[in-house]
Amino acid sequence: MIELVVFDMAGTTVDEDNVVYKTVRAAINAAGHDFTQDQVQAAGAGKEKSQAIRDVLSSKGTLPKDAEVAVIFEDFKERLRVEYENLEVKEQPGASELFQELHARGIKVVLNTGYDRMTAESLVERIGWKLATDIDALVTASDVVDGRPAPDMIFKAMELTGVGAPEAVVKIGDSEIDVEEGKNAGCAITIGITTGAQSRGQLLKADPTLVIDRLAEVLPHIDATGAA
Repeated sequence: MIELVVFDMAGTTVDEDNVVYKTVRAAINAAGHDFTQDQVQAAGAGKEKSQAIRDVLSSKGTLPKDAEVAVIFEDFKERLRVEYENLEVKEQPGASELFQELHARGIKVVLNTGYDRMTAESLVERIGWKLATDIDALVTASDVVDGRPAPDMIFKAMELTGVGAPEAVVKIGDSEIDVEEGKNAGCAITIGITTGAQSRGQLLKADPTLVIDRLAEVLPHIDATGAA
C-alpha cells in the first residue's frame, strides 16, 4: 500500500525555466571553464549544488580543489539570488491537483530537493503552497548529512510523516540521481519525469520503474499499486 509520495522540486513540481542549472553553468564558466549546458545537467542534475559543481568539474577527468569549488559555489548562490528576484516561478502543470488527489487517497506528499532550505522555502512561498495543507513536509539538502543519491532525504521524509516502510513510498524526479535515490531507499516505485533536467534516454539509464511526461500520469500507477 502506498502511503507517501516524495517529489523532487525543480523540473518536477516547480517550473523555474531550468534557471538553477543555467546558473551553475554560468558560475563554473565564469571561473575559466567551458562546459555546455548538456554537460552540466548530465553531471550535476538533482544534486546538492556544491556537489553538482564538484561533479561537473570532475567530469573532464581532473579533480577540482576544494577552494575552487567553494568560490564557484558562492558565486552561484549570488547569481541565483539575482535570477530569482526577477524570475516568474510557477508550479508544473497539474502539481497542486495531484497533491490534492493523493491526499484524498490518504497518501502523504513531501517535496525534497538539492536546494538549501532557504532557497526551497522561498520557492514554495512564491508558488503559494502551504505546509500541512498542500504538502506535508519539505526536506532539503540542508537537513541531512548525505545528499542524493544517498537515501537520507527520503528517510527523513518518512520520519516526518510517520511512514515506517520504504515499500510504501514512491519517488518522482527529473534526473537519474532522483531515481537512484529512490532505489537506494528501497522505494516501491521510482518514476522519472521528462519535464526537467534530463531526457527520457538519460532517465532510463537509472532503470526507474517507469518514465512519464506529465504529472497527471502518476495517479493511475499509484492506484494500480494501491493507496493507504
